[in-house]
Amino acid sequence: MHTTYRILILNRRFLMKNYVFVNMAFNSQLSRPQLKYTPSKLQEVGSYGWFMLIIPISTFGLGIWQIQRKFWKENLILQMKERTESSPIELPQNIKEIKELEFRPVSVRGTFLHDKEIYMGPRGLIKTNEESKLTDNPSPGYLVITPFKLADRDETILINRGWVSSGHRKPSSRPQGQVEGVVNVIGLLRLNEHRPNFSMKNRENSNLYFYRDLEAMCASTGASPIFLDQTKDFNIPGGPVGGQTNVTLRNEHLSYIITWFSLSAATTYMWLKKYVLKRV
Repeated sequence: MHTTYRILILNRRFLMKNYVFVNMAFNSQLSRPQLKYTPSKLQEVGSYGWFMLIIPISTFGLGIWQIQRKFWKENLILQMKERTESSPIELPQNIKEIKELEFRPVSVRGTFLHDKEIYMGPRGLIKTNEESKLTDNPSPGYLVITPFKLADRDETILINRGWVSSGHRKPSSRPQGQVEGVVNVIGLLRLNEHRPNFSMKNRENSNLYFYRDLEAMCASTGASPIFLDQTKDFNIPGGPVGGQTNVTLRNEHLSYIITWFSLSAATTYMWLKKYVLKRV
């Protein structure tokens, strides 16, 4: 009798202990989410899966490259701004030095040869505080490029005097702006410009140029390959509007950075979901 009672007590304790264990295990399982992701074996990815990994890696690399380009562009813009705001220098005697001085203000003294002026355009007007009556027409106009005979040497250069509307392209329509005699001019040095894509060919016979082709311009006017953009401070009443140098550069690298890194993140997630993580 005592033995039977003792066996019943032991069985009761065993059942209670296992009930608690099973109950805890059951509750633990219920407390977990029913859907989970567990790493799959990398060897199951396959050659095609590894090949597809090129996409997120490449887009990530392009994002890094755009960061470098952004820093480079910002530094270039800063250099251009510093050059345009620096003090004017005398025109170098050696033409080879000019290649390192683009956008640098240069002071020259001489005489305009108005009978040999040529035109570049059509161009829109860059607004300045020195506009004249020649800017009344908002339609595209032209830049007046005039040979300039230097007073201190036997050499002629080209000066972009500024913008005029289409109706004032002919010199006879702006006689007050055709200054005579020796004058002082400050302009920004500019280099040769390659023909832009989809641009029309220059019309040398009509003295009309669509881009800054120094070789053709100098052959037409007999000038040396030195080109200055006259600043707005030397505008002449009734003459072309100077200060038409566009020193800004497009800087859209931030949007490119966001685009490439977003594509990299999205394709990385898609690759992981397809080849590394699986629903169980």
